[in-house]
Amino acid sequence: MATNRLDILKQMVDSDPSNAFARYGLAMEHANRGELEQATAEFRSLIQQDDSYAAAYYHGGQVLAKLGRIEEARDMYEKGIEASTRKGDLHTRSEIEAALSLLPA
Repeated sequence: MATNRLDILKQMVDSDPSNAFARYGLAMEHANRGELEQATAEFRSLIQQDDSYAAAYYHGGQVLAKLGRIEEARDMYEKGIEASTRKGDLHTRSEIEAALSLLPA
């Protein structure tokens, strides 16, 4: 039986791997715990499953930047700008653009 949020989210993803909301929650939980490699893997899985999930690009890029993987973060942000533009999500697009502008050159 799941006893904490991480275990509950893992169970939800295991029982329905296509549940984008649960996978996003799992990625965020890993990120909040400082488990950045696991968070990156979950964000990438989510994007592979649903390439229009704009928040995954934003938070995935943040995690990659924290890991010092700046070029990967830049690539994720750029793809997120494309995805949010396709979706018409101007708010998330502007957040991703701002995050991209803060990356070191």
